[in-house]
Amino acid sequence: MIKIFQILIFLFIGFGSIQIWAKTITVCSSCSVKTIQQGINQAEEGDTVRVKKGIYKEVDITIDKGIILLGENLPTIDGEDRGEIIKIVADNVTVDGFKIINVGTSYTSDYAAVRVIKRNGFLIQNLELEKLFFGIYLEKSNNGKVLNNKINGDAVNEYNSGNGIQLWYCKDVEVRGNNVQNVRDGIYLEFSDNIIISRNISRNNLRYGLHFMFSNHDVYEYNIFENNGAGVAVMFSKFIEMNHNIFKKNWGTAAFGLLLKEINDAKMTNNVFQENTIGINIEGSNRIEYKNNDFISNGWAIKVRGACYTNILTENNFLYNSFDISYNSNLNDNKFDNNYWSNYTGYDLNKNGIGDVPYRPVKLFSYIVNRTPETIILLRSLFIDIIDFSEKVSPVFTPDDLVDESPKMKPIKHDRR
Repeated sequence: MIKIFQILIFLFIGFGSIQIWAKTITVCSSCSVKTIQQGINQAEEGDTVRVKKGIYKEVDITIDKGIILLGENLPTIDGEDRGEIIKIVADNVTVDGFKIINVGTSYTSDYAAVRVIKRNGFLIQNLELEKLFFGIYLEKSNNGKVLNNKINGDAVNEYNSGNGIQLWYCKDVEVRGNNVQNVRDGIYLEFSDNIIISRNISRNNLRYGLHFMFSNHDVYEYNIFENNGAGVAVMFSKFIEMNHNIFKKNWGTAAFGLLLKEINDAKMTNNVFQENTIGINIEGSNRIEYKNNDFISNGWAIKVRGACYTNILTENNFLYNSFDISYNSNLNDNKFDNNYWSNYTGYDLNKNGIGDVPYRPVKLFSYIVNRTPETIILLRSLFIDIIDFSEKVSPVFTPDDLVDESPKMKPIKHDRR
């Protein structure tokens, strides 16, 4: 008993001494410590390096111990286009409150404003990044957070631009509250699992607002993806949850709100797809649940390109889209049930809110446009109404069993909180 008591006292004194002896080093132009790297070099584990407002022309700043690097009144670190600016190679590092500009551009190295390499327990927050190549680059790093950063690039071409926030072989990372624009991909994940991406705004990016590759068990929710080359691409991944996001105004000849390619076992609930060329473009994706989503004023609400099986679409609103569903096959293994279709013209004699006539959302004209895009100019013609009606009466080119047996008579109210 006495030995246990002595051990507890020793641990208490030990942890207390770490807190007592942690110090703050101040960096400024008139201080004894004038550069950020000098302050880091003088710091010890657990210390805080406080950087006062000013412009610090430094590059290759290396943080090799678990410290807090704290900016006061948003000091500027100017890399002068010479390369990477901050590199974190220690666990339990915080970088908070800086403006970082002029990251170097290279065709052989992915220079970043902040890079974390094979570390745990990092926190990167409240940064403003401009004139960058890559913004925040996480490399084989786990159990960290990237919070409330503003990333504004000046990307013109994909080949000489980088991504705003990039995760490569990472696990258990939260990316929340960031505003990313004018880069190649706003947020990019590759071989990264158990990632939470929430409440970010990703707009005006060259390629994708958010891009997944070979990443599993991830969640993205309450994000806005607007006016990107394409909104979000989820590719070669599984067990992805996509909830309460807004995909808006992703326009272009090859643009879509969301691309699903070779993904399985996912859930998509309470999202809004509005004014996109294609709301969701699906290929080779199976066992996905689409529920409580709104598709509003898109060119195509959902475009199914093939090899998509055992998907369930229920209680979604399809409002004023040029085409609700597009199929390039006459085979169907997916279920449509209890959705609202603004193009539905059926009736409800027993007043139970469900249409008495099943609805066929795939039009023959969408089948024709898939094969001959130029025919889109006939979209509003009487001839198209006639051929669509004939196909509805006797399906030949479209899937005979692709019907919503219980179409809603009124739009479904969804919880957008």
